[in-house]
Amino acid sequence: MGGRPVRIDLSVRRLYCENPACPKRTFAEQVPGLTVRYQRRTPLLQQVVEAVGILLAGRGGARMLQIVGVGLSRCMVLSQLMRVPLPPLVTPRVLGVDDFALYGDTYGTLLVDATSRLPLTLWEGRDADQLGRWLREHPGVEVVCRDGSLAYRQGITSGAPDALQVGDRFHLWQGLSRQIQKIASAHHGCLPAALPEPEPATAGMPTAPAAPETPADRHARRLFEAVHALADTDRSISSMSRELGLDRKTVRKYARARTWQEVVRRLPRRTTALDPYLNYLQQRWDEGEHSAKVLHEELLAKGYPGHYQRVKMAVAPLRRGLPLDEPRERPPSPREAARWIITAPDHRTPHSAQCLQRLLDHCPELRRAHHLVRLFAAMLDTCDAAPLPQWLDELTTSGLPAPGGHGESSPRRPARRRPGHHNPLQLRRQRRPYHRRQAPETPHGRTRRRPPSPPPRRTDRPPPPPRRGPADPRPGMISAYENQARAS
Repeated sequence: MGGRPVRIDLSVRRLYCENPACPKRTFAEQVPGLTVRYQRRTPLLQQVVEAVGILLAGRGGARMLQIVGVGLSRCMVLSQLMRVPLPPLVTPRVLGVDDFALYGDTYGTLLVDATSRLPLTLWEGRDADQLGRWLREHPGVEVVCRDGSLAYRQGITSGAPDALQVGDRFHLWQGLSRQIQKIASAHHGCLPAALPEPEPATAGMPTAPAAPETPADRHARRLFEAVHALADTDRSISSMSRELGLDRKTVRKYARARTWQEVVRRLPRRTTALDPYLNYLQQRWDEGEHSAKVLHEELLAKGYPGHYQRVKMAVAPLRRGLPLDEPRERPPSPREAARWIITAPDHRTPHSAQCLQRLLDHCPELRRAHHLVRLFAAMLDTCDAAPLPQWLDELTTSGLPAPGGHGESSPRRPARRRPGHHNPLQLRRQRRPYHRRQAPETPHGRTRRRPPSPPPRRTDRPPPPPRRGPADPRPGMISAYENQARAS
């Protein structure tokens, strides 16, 4: 009490039972509100341990109890948490269903009350039978907010056939993003157009000769010619792979390529610490300084931290009459191009906005996809589904593949937008359901409990003293303004 250990010596009576058939020979007297049979903690302390265990579970709860002077291990906190009776389960009107992965290996199903945003239960597996059984045991669900799993659709249809199945905005946007990435992968040959045009060579500047053909280039060119020679005769992929002795994926890759250069993967040179000084090296070389040692000493005076060998390798092309090997920007990947398209215009960086504009000017299919994405994002932001039929018609006429993702072969025309049908059931708020050494029953002790509300503020307290400004800091303390200035 007050930071000091307190010991209470309590004298109680011990009662004897005169019934010989009773397994208990003696009974200790209990003090109401202070002692509990077979308990080494008072009821008030037990309530504190249970409340901390519900909020922080094992490891975090043990650390918090250590601060308040209660020394318990994490296993004991979990043991007390599993002894807490579960609150009664109330069937929600709006149910959220989603899956989660434990350490990327074991998958499970999570059910959440979409109205109160509290988890209801979870179990291992993602099968439709268990979900349908749970819905039949808990009738009354009117709306089910789910992801794009076909098993969940079958389970909801069998367990609650009258429930309306809707897709939340998170999974809708996720499915659209995956479809945009597939479209960008189909137009992989257009992605280099996002790079800026190289500067034209001025008069007197040496031009870079064509790179010599490597063994990998010769191998790719021969395979490209062999595959296209068979493809011109309307041969199938399987027959070409059997005749050439290649895998079907390899034959398909060469058959879809327009040139053999598309198949060869050329990684651009990585940037180095010498890149900011390449212009200076070119200038000094044109002035007649051809000693790598002298150039290295001059660069050291300018702040270059690299080694002499790096400078020697950099000026080696100049000795052969070739230009300096400057770093080249690599073309965007399909994933990066899809991220440019789905990102809001006000959230793009100037560089990505310029690259995206060059890419859209070059590829009309990606331009149509970008236009449809922006229209769909406007519907999600305004929660207005009225333009959806027109959007679907425009998608059909554009020739782009329809975004699926909810177990249907074609995109559904959802019902009127209902408030609250967004995704509250991602496991990002409670990182992981349970620890490796924690029993599987433990999370149910925490899921259906709302954190206790803070106590009401007292109104009879005197007003706090005025806060000190930056000109009147406390003695020996640094004001927040000085901290802010130091951080900047």
